[in-house]
Amino acid sequence: MTAASLLVALAASPAALAHHGFGLFDRTKPVEIKGVIKSIDFVNPHSYLNLDVVGPDGKLIAMRCEMRAATLLRRSGWSQEMFVVGAQATVFGFGHRDDPAACYLEDITIGDAPKRNRNDQFEHTTSIDLSTRPKRLPTGEPNITGDWAQEQYVIAVPPSGGGNLVPKSLIAAVESGQLAMKDVPPSGWGPRPVTYTARGKAEADAFQTWSPADNPRLRCRPTSIIFDWVFDGAINRITQEKDRIVINYGLYSFERVIHMNMAQHPAAITPSYAGHSIGRWDGDVLVVDTVGFEPGVLAAPVKHSDKLHIVERYSLDAEKWMLRRDFVAEDPVYFTDQYKGFDQVLVSDVPYVAQRCAELAPEFGPGGARSQ
Repeated sequence: MTAASLLVALAASPAALAHHGFGLFDRTKPVEIKGVIKSIDFVNPHSYLNLDVVGPDGKLIAMRCEMRAATLLRRSGWSQEMFVVGAQATVFGFGHRDDPAACYLEDITIGDAPKRNRNDQFEHTTSIDLSTRPKRLPTGEPNITGDWAQEQYVIAVPPSGGGNLVPKSLIAAVESGQLAMKDVPPSGWGPRPVTYTARGKAEADAFQTWSPADNPRLRCRPTSIIFDWVFDGAINRITQEKDRIVINYGLYSFERVIHMNMAQHPAAITPSYAGHSIGRWDGDVLVVDTVGFEPGVLAAPVKHSDKLHIVERYSLDAEKWMLRRDFVAEDPVYFTDQYKGFDQVLVSDVPYVAQRCAELAPEFGPGGARSQ
């Protein structure tokens, strides 16, 4: 008898059925798994709970259940300490299409604690007092130094069903029917429309979002300075220094430097994910010009070449402590018009942490290649 015989069917919740990005987990295979917590891999892009489950023959089966990214868990008030090694746990979720020792965690009960959904929010014990935060630096520039994050998006299900991602502050309005799902502001995680060149369209059509060979974030690599700023609710850190501004991206923990003492880019640039950025203040707006990218992915399935040129404009609303970024990207190799949009982040209530990334998904085989 296989580990699959240990799985007991349960009624899937609407929220679970609405969840995006199941990959090779099958939402038509609801499961209930009882076992002992062995360890937790608290990492990005997904965390994994490891359980020892006793099989019908008395032998231990090592189960691995996928959870949300460590960054999102931290922002929601979860911690590694909640998953006590040796504690009894019951996982409710969905089975893997091919691997009976893998599951997608939708709800969990640990010991005698109440059942928790993967998207549950715990209150933080600390709050940030913005009343004394200086709106400007002593040198006069807007104070954008600090930790920033987009409001967290979590699953909400309206009375009519068909749940989707919504800002945390709008969950009650959506689930009570006071706010229609169509009126929820988009997360901004998806690609913006562009007019492809022939090469751009061919490569976009061939792009496989769930393939590590195509999608850099499945290899624990940054995607782009545009995409990584808000995707998955990352917490980013900005540090204003004398001649430069340093941005630490929380998604895959990479650093970007904006040179504030340069009027133009150097003639020779070593291509990189972040490129070479020069900045200037246009009144209270920080204007950043970036070139020198190595070829990659702007936002799946939109790719870019080393001709990519991005201009960003950062503006601070110091009354709401909201930082807005408008951006325009051009790349004649992949699209004929402009890739443009905007996003907004708030002062984060959780500090930036250089979060470890490890792609441990069971749907990927040796060397990161996806099992077929």
